[in-house]
Amino acid sequence: MAQPSAPSQTTAAQRPAQAGPAPSGTLTQGAEATGNGSGLRGRLGLWSIVFMVVAAASPLGVIGGPVPLGIAIGNGAAFPATFVIAAVVLALFAVGFTAMTPHVRRAGAFSSYVREGLGAGAGVGTGFAALLTYLTLEAAVYGLIGPGIQELLASYGVPSIPWWAWALLVAAGVAALGYRNIAVSGKVLAILLIAEVAIVVVLDVAVIASGSGPEGPSTAAFQPSQIFSGAPGVAILFALLSFLGFEATAVFRDETKDPSRTIPRATYVALGGVAVFYAVSSWVLVTAVGESTVAGVAAEHSATLLSDVTGTYLGPIGVHVQQVLYVTSLLACILSVHHVGARYIFSLGKDGILPASLGAVQAKHGSPARASLWASGVSVALIVLAAVAQLDPIAEYYSWVAGFSSVGLVVLLGLTTVSVLRYFGTHPGLVGRFKGLIAPALALLGLAIFAVLVVINLPLLVGEALWLQVLILGGHVLGFAVGYWLGARRAAARAAA
Repeated sequence: MAQPSAPSQTTAAQRPAQAGPAPSGTLTQGAEATGNGSGLRGRLGLWSIVFMVVAAASPLGVIGGPVPLGIAIGNGAAFPATFVIAAVVLALFAVGFTAMTPHVRRAGAFSSYVREGLGAGAGVGTGFAALLTYLTLEAAVYGLIGPGIQELLASYGVPSIPWWAWALLVAAGVAALGYRNIAVSGKVLAILLIAEVAIVVVLDVAVIASGSGPEGPSTAAFQPSQIFSGAPGVAILFALLSFLGFEATAVFRDETKDPSRTIPRATYVALGGVAVFYAVSSWVLVTAVGESTVAGVAAEHSATLLSDVTGTYLGPIGVHVQQVLYVTSLLACILSVHHVGARYIFSLGKDGILPASLGAVQAKHGSPARASLWASGVSVALIVLAAVAQLDPIAEYYSWVAGFSSVGLVVLLGLTTVSVLRYFGTHPGLVGRFKGLIAPALALLGLAIFAVLVVINLPLLVGEALWLQVLILGGHVLGFAVGYWLGARRAAARAAA
């Protein structure tokens, strides 16, 4: 195994000399754009990053999607407690993750952390696996937003057009925002996130103020016998998927003010905020329907459970507002995941693993423009393939592509935790025993259990087709192997030079 690299430091002598400002609208290579190491510009603060990563989780989409499914085929009325269990494991992961942040001097999140702990080959391999994961995650959500727009406009009498047409239109908008400076998209995400959280909070207050549903406040989430009843493994799967994206805070370190302080804070705020939101709002949803009947109702009406409850407590106007915000929630998710995927492409291009042009910075906006356009191209290609194959946008396209990305995200969390353990094990004294060993080890144990549950329950996401399951699992292995080989070969070439 390759020796872990020491914390990288970029000195003034190592930076390329500036040849003068580039013409407006042109592209410059990584460090030459600004001299900050990556070339990306931005002054993102704590809340800008929190908005960016929480939007990726699509809070309203989670309450309307994974929550009804977790109740229906997971552990029923106790499902809200599952969010707490998942949050505890992810908080343990965050302890080691944020402790290592000051020692990682480059953007790239998973790939940069693994590179520091496990070497260049493993770092690039992780970058390839992360690239596959985030690109497919972005592409998958188009399978939700297309039908969402279709149904929303149909309710206002607009003639129906194919879901993929709406998906392609959204993809064009995302490409335009991704091309510009990230601050533009950050403002959009902030507005959308506040609106979608607000409608759920209003619903929560309305349910509680009305007397807490037909059976009173639910207590199932506080009873261990209920929490571990039914299929708790399936419940954990849906809960874990709902948190994915919180770790992406580190991707934006080159565009962040004081990243050594801001990134750890943003990680904890994002994780804690969504954990409380999911647990409380899902508990309110159970209470609104009734503890004794919610599992059956969710099984029969999982797609409309949130809308039905909203109609009961907020009326027709509330339903229309929720439909609009559901679409904007998915749009915010796509925008945020797009930025993460584009920056993985940018990082690999800057390192010379992918074509160097993908590591270029657009001089006017200071954005990874070419990498962003390439990420959009992948989504467009997958949407077109789904349209040509006449796949159902949700039951087939979304389920299959999201299944691929969800497996990858669990693997990435595990690889990063192993890297944290190795890094602090070979650099003793940097942090205390809890941050460097105990918390990451416990997180790794939890993530290993989650990984087993994901594999076991993969048919629930992608169907019973064996070839598709092999493709999903084998795709990540192949991506990591190719990246590892390229990274190790490049490291050897540099060492021999």
